[in-house]
Amino acid sequence: MITYISSHGIGLLTDQEELFMPYQDFPGFKNQPVNAIIEVEEISHGHFYWSKIDVDLTVEMIKHPEKFPLVARQVD
Repeated sequence: MITYISSHGIGLLTDQEELFMPYQDFPGFKNQPVNAIIEVEEISHGHFYWSKIDVDLTVEMIKHPEKFPLVARQVD
């Protein structure tokens, strides 16, 4: 469940804790509409999916984004 959306990032409440996802580490959320951000599904324990923006994250990825560098490539 999304607890808040601020100019700096997003708060996500899991069954154990509240996590903060700063836009600096999760830029894919920055310019998304609120309805796309709040519609998140926990598809398995600690594994979250935002279908409207096709973002798939685990608690480990959120807590330690430095271990999971963003790699983007253009799809033709």
